[in-house]
Amino acid sequence: MITKRITTVIAAILLSCFPVKADEGMWLPFLIDQQLYEEMTKMGLNLEPHEIFSFSEPSIKDAIVSFGGFCTGEIISDQGLVLTNHHCGYGRIQAHSSVENDLLTDGFWAMTREEELPNEGLFVRFLVNVEDVTDVVNAVLSDDMTESERNEAIRAKGNELTDAATEGTHFTASMSAMFAGNYFYLFTYETFNDVRLVGAPPSDIGAFGGDTDNWEWPRHTGDFALFRVYTAPDGSPAEYAPENIPLRPKHHLPVSLRGVRENDFAIILGYSGRTERYLPSYGIDYRLENMYPVRIDIRREKLDIIEEAMAQSDEIRIKYASKHSGISNYWKNFIGMSESLKRLNVAESKREREEAFHNWALENAAREREYGHVIDDFRRVYEVLSAFESHNYIFLETMATGPDLIRMANAFNRLYDMLEAGDEEQISQEAERLQGLAERMYRNFDKEVDKRLWAAMFSMYHDLAPAAELPDIFEHIALVQENDFDAFADAVYASSLFAHPDRMDAFLHQPTKAVLDDDIAFSAARSVYGTYRKVTAQMEDISTLLRQTERYFIRGLLEMNPHKSFYPDANSTMRFTYGTVNGYHPRDAVYYDYYTTLTGVMEKEDPGHHEFVVPEKLKELYLQKDFGGYAFDNTMVVNFITNNDITGGNSGSPVINGDGHLIGVTFDANWEGMSGDILFEHELQKAINVDARYILFIIDKFAGARHLIDEMTIVQ
Repeated sequence: MITKRITTVIAAILLSCFPVKADEGMWLPFLIDQQLYEEMTKMGLNLEPHEIFSFSEPSIKDAIVSFGGFCTGEIISDQGLVLTNHHCGYGRIQAHSSVENDLLTDGFWAMTREEELPNEGLFVRFLVNVEDVTDVVNAVLSDDMTESERNEAIRAKGNELTDAATEGTHFTASMSAMFAGNYFYLFTYETFNDVRLVGAPPSDIGAFGGDTDNWEWPRHTGDFALFRVYTAPDGSPAEYAPENIPLRPKHHLPVSLRGVRENDFAIILGYSGRTERYLPSYGIDYRLENMYPVRIDIRREKLDIIEEAMAQSDEIRIKYASKHSGISNYWKNFIGMSESLKRLNVAESKREREEAFHNWALENAAREREYGHVIDDFRRVYEVLSAFESHNYIFLETMATGPDLIRMANAFNRLYDMLEAGDEEQISQEAERLQGLAERMYRNFDKEVDKRLWAAMFSMYHDLAPAAELPDIFEHIALVQENDFDAFADAVYASSLFAHPDRMDAFLHQPTKAVLDDDIAFSAARSVYGTYRKVTAQMEDISTLLRQTERYFIRGLLEMNPHKSFYPDANSTMRFTYGTVNGYHPRDAVYYDYYTTLTGVMEKEDPGHHEFVVPEKLKELYLQKDFGGYAFDNTMVVNFITNNDITGGNSGSPVINGDGHLIGVTFDANWEGMSGDILFEHELQKAINVDARYILFIIDKFAGARHLIDEMTIVQ
């Protein structure tokens, strides 16, 4: 159970100055105190706090899952039915697709339980318990520790606490630091690994608007998919087995037919990914100058190569659909972040806060000793990081998330060391592990596409990275191929065993060190990854200073503003945000309404543009006004926006009204609020959501899967 310290110490820090702007804050849901509760009730909440979050009785919390560790989902029936985003399930839909059975294009609906499709490696995770362990962790820390010693002490205590929390159970646990390591919480989870695909609309609905509309409002996207959680016959978590049964959840969300009206109250509860709300002005300048430009340019090059290949072959389109989606999503995000940070002059607002902090620190000798160095330390840190000229971002984009071949070759490093040591038992086990890894890679691998990526990424690495930080493989390329990166790629993909599945399979049955020594792809991987580790080691001292400075800065902010509300940065733990349904003015003389309709889908239709194709059946239903009772005043609402505070990881999160009923599913944020991970923009930042009624309409009238509606709890 949650300890008293949370409500007496942290709650005071977080909630002491309510009321606050209702739309900002990714709050820890176990800190719903009286002031916060009263603020929400004024806005339309009709639930008691324990109905939202409780460990002693069923609550909304028990219907919320971490979906695969990267999205959020919610249970919407007493038979374990999970609702999340189409883009969250995209990789699984793609994995079940082929040219002959293209679920991405055609959609998928299981009409019986037997037709539901298992997904190897996919899991959902429920939050079971939270414990404030700040005092326990702080007891093993001291101010005279080095940062390395401190980190090791935290790691050791965290392992001890997680082991104690899970001993004799099937639960897992993890300790999370909040406020840059000033506070610590132990989270305990229950994980289910048998998660099956139940339904997904065709991409012409689930991804309507594609990259063009991504991060934009108005939107007209049915971004949802359905899965189901299965358990062993006794209700415990289990790996996939035919005899498994649907989960009987502690709580599931009723689905509302009432829909939304302007100024309606809304909660979004989910596993918010990462924010950097305490990033200093120097960090913003660093991102604008050193991070965003190179990541945008390199991702654009990867997208151009993949898109050209996808347009020429349905087989390649299916193989690379998920990769393309992942690259594209944050390519546009980086552009939007960069533009928003500049347009809103976010760095300047941070500088004002830093100046106030520094002046406060100098007001007495004790504070000056504790915090007087903080702002100058930030300046020094980012000056040194800038001197590395974006090397690690260049490596990340060109190599770590570049061609499949370089990552696969790097995965063989451990086997290489074992071959050198000569431990036959370990070699056999590692070869078996790599066999599975290779099989998964080759499922979505095209040799010619990967070869083009290899040539382009090595060329960009060569041109963008500082000459002094180039891996030694580039000496080989200059000497042998005279810096002709296409010729280098040709040589690699002709000779390397990693480019040939049959040769890879034969090698893993009889691996030798000599073969790896002679393999050019393996040599290239050791060279580029080795250089990355060397550069990272050179940056370690300054990275350590950065973490320490962040901790002191946030600690000082809490002391400096004892009556101001603070919330910790999102870190993939459960958060809730609250706000209202409303429109906004994106620029002078322009107003965006709070909802879009199926009419807008028809207005956007462009049969010649693959992102704006409208399925014939959807057009028929629209023309006939056959909305099955899911419309409002004969208008089929598709998407709506709220001023809730969200970030990555909230994809798939439920939008819940004041009665605890599902009214929508979050899937995106708007372009004008793209600075939100660093600074919440009160007037502009919006969460974009699929209306629950549109989801029901697609399931029922478009897909004909009425049996799925029948297992939900539908409320007016």
